[in-house]
Amino acid sequence: MRASFLCLGALAVSTYVAAQTASAPQKHSATFDPDGTAHISRIVPMPATISPEAQKWLESLTRTTPGPESLAERRARTDVWRARNSAEARKLYPVNVEESTIGGVRTDIITPLTTPAENKSRVLINLHGGGFNSDSGSLIEGVPISNLTKMKVVSVYYRLAPENPFPAAVDDVVTVYKELLKSYKPQSIGIFGTSAGAILTAEVTVRLKQLGLPAPGALGIFSGLADFSRAGDSWQLFTLNGLPGELQPTYPGARHDEEYVGKIDPRNPALSPLFADLHGMPPTLLVTSTRDILLSSTTIFHRALLQAGNDSQLVVFEALPHAFWYHFQLPETREALELMAKFLDERLRR
Repeated sequence: MRASFLCLGALAVSTYVAAQTASAPQKHSATFDPDGTAHISRIVPMPATISPEAQKWLESLTRTTPGPESLAERRARTDVWRARNSAEARKLYPVNVEESTIGGVRTDIITPLTTPAENKSRVLINLHGGGFNSDSGSLIEGVPISNLTKMKVVSVYYRLAPENPFPAAVDDVVTVYKELLKSYKPQSIGIFGTSAGAILTAEVTVRLKQLGLPAPGALGIFSGLADFSRAGDSWQLFTLNGLPGELQPTYPGARHDEEYVGKIDPRNPALSPLFADLHGMPPTLLVTSTRDILLSSTTIFHRALLQAGNDSQLVVFEALPHAFWYHFQLPETREALELMAKFLDERLRR
């Protein structure tokens, strides 16, 4: 697999060509403008450091990455993908699932087939991914974690943008959290999510602090960001599928999450927790990978948590793209899910 990058100002364009084609770059190169803007070409072999299943999947992404699509098309495609993968999740990680409403917010209540007595006083809140405008996660995220932790997971179907921009989703999660506080101690409640859900996890925790509510016992921020005011370095290099596909634009007003941010100042601490007072944040596990579009953003937030004196752990997987743990055929997915579950189980009080 060969990759050629051309970086111009804040906009990076990646072009993919088959091996041995005339257009493929034949050598590495890097030149720099006076302001440090890099013009780079690289040949990236298939990494031998990941599983054969992951190698096969990476190769397939060069043929299956979708092109530009409308919001309606994205939601329709995501619905089909989510239904298929949710079924696979429930097959591999058997659980019980019951639809419910908590404080007027739609949720799924996911419970293990057998709940140990010591876990009945603990609960996890899952916030699904999907770019704030669709649901790509919900059961795909909540089912494995419930099975592995042997804990109840409340998967929240928060309101989506662009119909409901920030802070609608945050408000929905805060509502669910406040209802759960009536039955659970805050130290026994964990919150976790992937991508948009990871971002929400941090936003909600900051908002709880602003409201004077007790913090949850643990957080799982799995490929997220905490600063909407600027794009990290990995945003300039990778797509949602790592190397294949079109890069997200980075010039002002063009970011795909603009519909979620709305008219809010992107440096508002409730929207971008990097600018909040992070002292006293709960123990946090952050997970990303070296071809994750949000690799930079995840690691920047990890450093900020450490600088504020918090218990923060970062795990970076090799060569895989954004939210790879949605793909159950990968051994790396099993490893990631198990370490996520282990962290949440160890940090939440019984």
